[in-house]
Amino acid sequence: MTVEASITEKLQKLWTLQQVDSQLDEIGILKGELPMEVADLEDEIAGLDTRCKKLRGGVKEAEQEIAQIQSVAKEAENNIKKYQKQLDEVKNNREYEALQKEIELANLDIQLSEKKMRDAKAKLEVQKDNLAVAEARQEAKQKDLDAKKVELQGIIEKTEAEETRLRNKSIKARDGIEERLLKAYDKTRTTYRNGLAVVTVERNSCGGCFNHVPPQVQLEIGLHKKIIACEHCGRILVDQTIAFPESTVSA
Repeated sequence: MTVEASITEKLQKLWTLQQVDSQLDEIGILKGELPMEVADLEDEIAGLDTRCKKLRGGVKEAEQEIAQIQSVAKEAENNIKKYQKQLDEVKNNREYEALQKEIELANLDIQLSEKKMRDAKAKLEVQKDNLAVAEARQEAKQKDLDAKKVELQGIIEKTEAEETRLRNKSIKARDGIEERLLKAYDKTRTTYRNGLAVVTVERNSCGGCFNHVPPQVQLEIGLHKKIIACEHCGRILVDQTIAFPESTVSA
């Protein structure tokens, strides 16, 4: 038969868990925004890589279009030479007029090719310029990412052993705390940036939100008959005998 922990024991366990998790939070603060910055940079670089691939494809298409236009223009020029040579051999006006019409159409093809060529070259330059900008941005972001990774790795190497020890200690500290309390504890921790879910009453105020705690509530906290949360922020409140049992005993 499992004996349910007393309120005092529950509060002591929650306070101990909070102290361990706060130490883990300090390591997180040491890392700062680096993990998020690294992840954001990796996403941005992946996006830039996709853009560069698309732009390189656009450059290739534009170059192929230019080559095709040049081929059409070259064929029209060859046709003009052929038709002009045939003019010397015509036997009647109808053949002459037919060849002149073909030459005229070939010249129109050349003019159209020249226009298409200007447009295609302009498009190619835009694609190349956009590609150069994207590649330069990708290179700069990659250098920034490499630097941040080195910085983050340095912090991880310094704190890895301590962080592992504290994580194991946090898992162990959760043993014996009922699920309902753990859920409330975790929810409160994620609600506030400082991660405090269990705090002491300091100078008649909540150690989390610093709002006044009435004398009657402070008395109830000290009796350890029930778990009491701050009416303003929802953090669990403990007295000095829970937070600093050794100093209380020695006093």
